[in-house]
Amino acid sequence: MADTRLIHGRYRLLEPIGRGGMGEVWRALDESLGRHVAVKCLKPLGPQHDQSFIRVLRERFRREARVAASLQHRGVTVVHDFGEYEGVLYLVMELLDGQNLSQLLDANERRPLPVADVVDIARQVTSALAYTHEQGIVHRDLKPANIMRLTDGTVKICDFGIARLGHDIGFTSRLTGTGIAMGTPHYMSPEQIGGGEIDHRSDLYSLGCVLYEIATGAPPFDLDDAWAVLVGHRDTVPEPPRSHRSELPDFLDRAVLGLLAKTPDERPADARELGLLLGPETPAAGLAATAVLGAVHLPPSLPPLPPWTRSMTTGHKATGTWTVTSTPTDRATALTGEWTTAGPPRGAAAVPALSTGQRPTPPPGLVAALTGRHNAGLSLSRLGRWAEAGEVHRAVAAEREYALGPDHPDTLASRYEVGFTLSRTGRAADALREFTRVGDGRARTLGADHPETLAARQETAYVLGQLGRHFEAHQVYASVLAARERTVGPDHPDTLRCRHNLAFNLSRLGRLEDSYRMACEVAAARAAVLGATHPDTLVTRYEVAYALGQLGRWPEALEIYREVAAAREQALGADHPDTLATRYEVAISLGRLGHSEEALERFGALVGDRTRVQGPADPETLRARHGLGVNLGRLGRWDEALAEAREVCALREQVLGADHPDTLVSRREIAVGLGWLGHWADALTVYRAVAEARERVLGLSHPDALASRNDEAHCLEQLGCGDEAAELYRLVATRRQQRSAPGL
Repeated sequence: MADTRLIHGRYRLLEPIGRGGMGEVWRALDESLGRHVAVKCLKPLGPQHDQSFIRVLRERFRREARVAASLQHRGVTVVHDFGEYEGVLYLVMELLDGQNLSQLLDANERRPLPVADVVDIARQVTSALAYTHEQGIVHRDLKPANIMRLTDGTVKICDFGIARLGHDIGFTSRLTGTGIAMGTPHYMSPEQIGGGEIDHRSDLYSLGCVLYEIATGAPPFDLDDAWAVLVGHRDTVPEPPRSHRSELPDFLDRAVLGLLAKTPDERPADARELGLLLGPETPAAGLAATAVLGAVHLPPSLPPLPPWTRSMTTGHKATGTWTVTSTPTDRATALTGEWTTAGPPRGAAAVPALSTGQRPTPPPGLVAALTGRHNAGLSLSRLGRWAEAGEVHRAVAAEREYALGPDHPDTLASRYEVGFTLSRTGRAADALREFTRVGDGRARTLGADHPETLAARQETAYVLGQLGRHFEAHQVYASVLAARERTVGPDHPDTLRCRHNLAFNLSRLGRLEDSYRMACEVAAARAAVLGATHPDTLVTRYEVAYALGQLGRWPEALEIYREVAAAREQALGADHPDTLATRYEVAISLGRLGHSEEALERFGALVGDRTRVQGPADPETLRARHGLGVNLGRLGRWDEALAEAREVCALREQVLGADHPDTLVSRREIAVGLGWLGHWADALTVYRAVAEARERVLGLSHPDALASRNDEAHCLEQLGCGDEAAELYRLVATRRQQRSAPGL
């Protein structure tokens, strides 16, 4: 950019003050307010990049900028404004007078910083992270170059949201075949290196690396080869900082080693807990630190590093502000603005009106508070605490609707999350109403083809499928797919996600061949765009295997399930839910192929692992136990099979409810066992109870209800009640004909 360039008639660029792989930072003058600011300009994407994806990148930039602008803490850089000018995306931030930690180390000739400074920096960064983590925001790229120390001693974290933008540009690089763009590995957590799930404890690990470096003069694994650095993070216990510098306080040494634990569960639970460990060294504080951190040790086993890490370059440690990392994008973020609507809902906080018919600009404190509560709800969702998250989002939605209006993006973001929690707690009909409302509101305010509108419509299709309304779901998925292909292209991840869902829904419509073909196409496209071992690619290959099983092609299904299980174990770990789910399907396939001994062995191992990881009463543990019981029956071990079925049924009734589909499946298995043991009268009682429950819950003509009445008729035959059985068979046939009639 030329010197003194004026952006939007307001921000005059004066001189560059930083440059990196993603763009450059300028000192600038905000001529509207007469203050100096920093303007970060992202490097424009050239004509070689897909234009439809650039449009999506712009929208995600705006979304991440809003997240950064919502943060209000003395330890976080203030974002004043953002926008796009002549094709360049820019952020306007407070101009900081100071140096980042990397520059401080360089100025000190790479010698460690004074002990008092290290402790002060540790406490200030910890306070800032405690705030941002409580907002549900994880930095994901914490390193010395992203932490500034001002001339007055204030420490600030920079570049919240930039790591997520790096993910988007990383996707672009994959599209162009240049590999995954990654930054220096010196500050990456083991789970980040392994492609695992990232939460706030990954930031704590990165902070441990930063503190280690400023305290000793070098990061914990100071190696020139990137691969060696990654292996160090994964496998090597770091030397205590005090072994390099004896004057470091013991409490700081213990805190840093605790932060550098290999698994998240071994680190401090959160930054608030870390703050207690960094307090003055007293006997009480020392005891607390020992109790919380415990001994630093290697976990019993860690997954191998994923293949893509081999292409990483080491980079210069503790430098550069434009690092790219691979991270997921949050579902919803906050906006602000003036909208109009009706009066307050019951229980909502009152906002004084300026005049009749006008909606005042809400107090900044209220908007910020609602944003914090919204993010707290997102955090609960990430922990799987769906019911609690739903309560938070419903309350925030009510207050946002009054303060901002029913169609304000913030209000709709809360409504979207309400729908999401409803769908995850089995309330699909209620979720459908929320997603329909959000989709209509976003279409009015953002446009029918806006990514957020399409996201709401796609969730609408999902809950329609939950309700068994697969034809309607198909229509919505097809419409969303057409819009996504039109706006972002056929190979964009959002488009491929929609095509994956459409393939899944086709199988539920009985269009098995169509489902199989589409799943194969999506798997190939995802492998080309994301890589063969990317989790999304593996999800679709899993769907290909499922379709093959539905088509009766079990040998092919088994082969793919085994490949997916091995890939997931390597990329995600042996105990990851997706890995365990695929192992379940491997065992199911073996049973279908008549290999019941091997299936029984695999189900037994899976039950043990599910019990260890998720607990004995978890629905997935019980699903594995059900499979074990089925294969005991296939091997003729009916006494054992019946005992297993009874135990699983009792647990499912307690955990899921008496009429839950899984409970009814177990109850049916009890009847099967009773029949094989010759107790047909007892079996008939159970079969009838299952049929009645399914008719009550699912309807008279539901396939599962009809199958249960068929079971009942078969049992009647075994008891010599041929006439009654024949009548029941005729009833089932009539209901099946009615179900398949046009218009039904």
